[in-house]
Amino acid sequence: MYRIPFDRVNWITSSFLIVTALTALIGVPWHLVVHGIDAFQVAMFLFYLTATMLSLTVGYHRLFSHLSFKARRPVRVFTLVFGACAFENSCLDWASDHRRHHKHVDHDEDPYDISKGFLWAHIGWLIFKLNPEPPMDNVNDLRKDPLVMWQHRYVHWIGFFVGLVIPAAAGGWWNHLHGMDPRVGALGGFLIAGIARIVVAQHLTFFINSLCHTLGRQPYSSEHSARDSAIMAVLTFGEGYHNYHHEFQHDYRNGVKAWQWDPSKWTIWLLSKIGLASGLRRVPDGRILLAEMREARAQAERRLAGLSAVGESGPSVSGGTLHDRVRQLGVICDELEQAVRDRVELSRSTLERWRGETRSLLRELRSVSTGGLTT
Repeated sequence: MYRIPFDRVNWITSSFLIVTALTALIGVPWHLVVHGIDAFQVAMFLFYLTATMLSLTVGYHRLFSHLSFKARRPVRVFTLVFGACAFENSCLDWASDHRRHHKHVDHDEDPYDISKGFLWAHIGWLIFKLNPEPPMDNVNDLRKDPLVMWQHRYVHWIGFFVGLVIPAAAGGWWNHLHGMDPRVGALGGFLIAGIARIVVAQHLTFFINSLCHTLGRQPYSSEHSARDSAIMAVLTFGEGYHNYHHEFQHDYRNGVKAWQWDPSKWTIWLLSKIGLASGLRRVPDGRILLAEMREARAQAERRLAGLSAVGESGPSVSGGTLHDRVRQLGVICDELEQAVRDRVELSRSTLERWRGETRSLLRELRSVSTGGLTT
């Protein structure tokens, strides 16, 4: 205990996180046992959780932090209001931290640097103040947005009223309407759609900073800790494809493949179809494939270096030795890199053929096990 830097503890944030977590863990089960739950309380919880999470993923993250699309006023107001209900600070503060994370990922200037440990990346960086506090000089564009600055000034009042008072009032009204005790309904709304929803939404967001830099695949780059996880994508409304996001942070999509679960991407696309969003930024397929091929090539070369270190030659695989396949991939990679540089548009069939060869090599790399080595 004496090693804890109490002078750096953010007591307000720490107290809020502890009290809400304990209230959710103790108060919600007690309420369910004593009073039960009805469909309205469940529906209100799901609505608030969905609205809060999409406001963070679509609004705070992709719209305001990365400018990956443009949105009309109703979308901006909705995401700023329900983003405040997450109690993860204002959009201005959130975007500043997140932009710093991308610029300094895995280094000391990264606010939630995973190299400082899982717990630090998950919640520790909120409990302890950074010393010194970094300047917010990376959000000057957002300071010019009147809506962002309005939310920055009143974020806690907005979160308290919309995120806690309204669910309690709605729960009381519903019970009164159906001849039940409105006090029980108000308490249920406060605990379930209010407190429990805040805790769930916060830790789902925190998992992006911790689990998505710890578990999963790195198909686009292994030069940083960000990873792709389909499980985390389901839990975080599409944010789990984090390796892709760190390579192409301005793309409005995180789940770039058609089959990948990314409700945030689908929401932005739908908003564009009804005229509420525009300027959706997409990374060209050639650049995405180039990143995949470079990473596959790097993995293969590391594998060959490991084999050479123990005196093994490259094992035989389909199409020749592993050395041969790596050389073939290198030739294709150089050709694609030149095409991307010259902005030559390649046919979809050519891209699919090269993508197939890249994935085939990766499968062979995973299957090769010589001298106890693994990839």
